Amino acid sequence: MGSEHYFSASPSSPEQLRRISVTLAGRELEVVTAGGVFSPDHVDAGTSVLLANTPPPPAGGHFLDLGCGWGPISMSLALASPHATVWAVDVNERALDLVRRNAQSHGLTNINAVRPEDVPDGVSFRTIRSNPPIRVGKNELHGMLQHWIPRMTERSDGWFVVQRNLGSDSLQRWLAATFADGYSVHRAATGRGFRVLCVRRHGSPLSEPIDIVA
Repeated sequence: MGSEHYFSASPSSPEQLRRISVTLAGRELEVVTAGGVFSPDHVDAGTSVLLANTPPPPAGGHFLDLGCGWGPISMSLALASPHATVWAVDVNERALDLVRRNAQSHGLTNINAVRPEDVPDGVSFRTIRSNPPIRVGKNELHGMLQHWIPRMTERSDGWFVVQRNLGSDSLQRWLAATFADGYSVHRAATGRGFRVLCVRRHGSPLSEPIDIVA
């Protein structure tokens, strides 16, 4: 891609559509990818580590794939939970077009591939699964997480995979400090030079069961 980044809104590089075979949610699939998006030739190592080290998603509700690329996480979620609605979010219009093509070709009608501003304000998420775009810079990344993590419903988890050499440990410390009230943060897995970080949103005290003594 030269100097162009995969998080460009409208990549100027040649599209160069290609078909690749991947395994998602235990199924062998053929998907379409292209130049100008993240990891166009295979499911990248970080995403593979994330998918291998997260629990099955809830049966229903709204899910978020933040920085969806051509859609391996979104498609895995949609296959695993056909009654859920998966929001595949990216700023890269080419990536969003690929997600839509791949969802349509495999009958995954429960995927909405949209830009961040097109997610309705009232939507809350039962889970977030993300290989976030670390290379956008620390300030941009922190702003993204501060926007989306509070939109998880109570007793829900967000799962994020980050390469150790790109600051996973410092990000974990930042998450723990930033989401100290009503959340917990822990490292759920390590593999192939990546960390899987889990952010848990707890229930509010008023929503916890109350024991009434007669």
